[in-house]
Amino acid sequence: MGLGELQGGWLTAGITFSTGTGFLLFGYDQGVFGGIIGNENFNNTFDHPNAMVIGQITATYDLGCFFGAIAAMAFGDYFGRRKAILIGCTILTVGAIVQTAAVGVAQMIVGRFVAGVGNGINTTTIPVWQSETSQPKHRGLLVVLQLALNQLGNVTAQWLNFGMSYIPWQPVSWRFPIAFQMFYAVGTIIMLPWLPESPRWLIQRGRYDEARSIVARLLAKPQDDAGVHSLFTNMVQNTEHELEVARVSWHSLLKNDRLQTTRRILLGAGSQFMQQWGGINVINYYLPVVFASLGVSRRLSLVLSGCNAINLMISTCVGGTLIESIGRKPLMLWGALVQAICFALVAGGLGNGSREWGCVAIAFVFGYYTTFGLTWIAVPWMYPAEVNTQQWRNRGAGIATATNWICNYAVVLVTPVGINNIAWEYYIVYAALNLAFVPVVHFFYEETARLSLEQIDALFETKYSKGTSPLASEVVEVESKNEAAPKAYAEWVERKH
Repeated sequence: MGLGELQGGWLTAGITFSTGTGFLLFGYDQGVFGGIIGNENFNNTFDHPNAMVIGQITATYDLGCFFGAIAAMAFGDYFGRRKAILIGCTILTVGAIVQTAAVGVAQMIVGRFVAGVGNGINTTTIPVWQSETSQPKHRGLLVVLQLALNQLGNVTAQWLNFGMSYIPWQPVSWRFPIAFQMFYAVGTIIMLPWLPESPRWLIQRGRYDEARSIVARLLAKPQDDAGVHSLFTNMVQNTEHELEVARVSWHSLLKNDRLQTTRRILLGAGSQFMQQWGGINVINYYLPVVFASLGVSRRLSLVLSGCNAINLMISTCVGGTLIESIGRKPLMLWGALVQAICFALVAGGLGNGSREWGCVAIAFVFGYYTTFGLTWIAVPWMYPAEVNTQQWRNRGAGIATATNWICNYAVVLVTPVGINNIAWEYYIVYAALNLAFVPVVHFFYEETARLSLEQIDALFETKYSKGTSPLASEVVEVESKNEAAPKAYAEWVERKH
């Protein structure tokens, strides 16, 4: 069986592997620069940049990601999911080339920004593509698998930096790790032509023949199978129902419609906001620096960073077994609470200054990573793709991803300055923020585990009407019912027969 003929589980695995490689690239990019900051040749090449310059070089990548997410939001529905990822990987490759060849701060900043634009497009589009091609019972696990591969990229970056620490005077010790990100980008590009477009996006564009064919391939059944017909009809019906009850325009966000479009966009963006201000990139981008602040050598800092990356990857895999059984909302609630405790103890360990309390701080850095991997690493990346309507899924994911990256930019930019000026007290800020997120999740968020995308639509419409709409009844209770097709679909059926 050729790649273009994959069906069922093998086809889902192919999509997951491709999207996972894109997220592996994302994880590698996040992890690689923290280990380069203390590199001897890097510092000599860029005239020993101070904390402010280091923060700007590092954070410019996140600023590029922000603009990439905006671009995906604006043009993603025009190009489709696969082409958007292809464009993102191509732009990222150009940025990697500029960074690898950099001989000055300005060139490095430009390269970081360009690579960030590509990654912003990818991180907006990949979760949407995965969610739109996954069965409800597997969707959470598959997105978590993406994030596990994301952390494999981080692990690769940490240990590659450790290996290169044995030749810190050589330019290759930092240029090769930066160049290596191109390997993952090209790998993703090679796989894309063999994989199908999202059937829900094709339905949006009126391309019903292609959409039905892809639904059949995803279910590994003939196109005339009752299950294929039922699922396909339900997708079409839901898409047209959205168009009937809510306008697709930016102006429509000023009021909450029957589908609760505005609320759903805010919930998706809010999950990304809380993930970033929960403090992951306070530590992630500067992990070797954090360990070095505890008085350990640079090489041991790199070893600890590599071990912690493995810890996060394993925790993410374990989280994959919990995401559907426990649900999104409980994981966010308990994750925020435990992360607050971890940050408080890291601050206490750093503030005490003794060797014993330094070990406590290191232990709870690991504890924070374990908690984050089990809870917050995956939910904010899947929630916007799940919770938004079909018409707003790409735009909603773009808004959420842009929120992630602009918050990421702010956190990464201020962290070196914050650590330099207020030292251990800086970590108390993130303990307080995590604690504040607990009531926000409890009172405002809805559970989406084990629901199809159409069932999630019905959930929000039912909440809005404080009753059960006709669509909610047929989608939630018996999703497999074969109801009458909407007008556009009926016309397509008539043309076919």
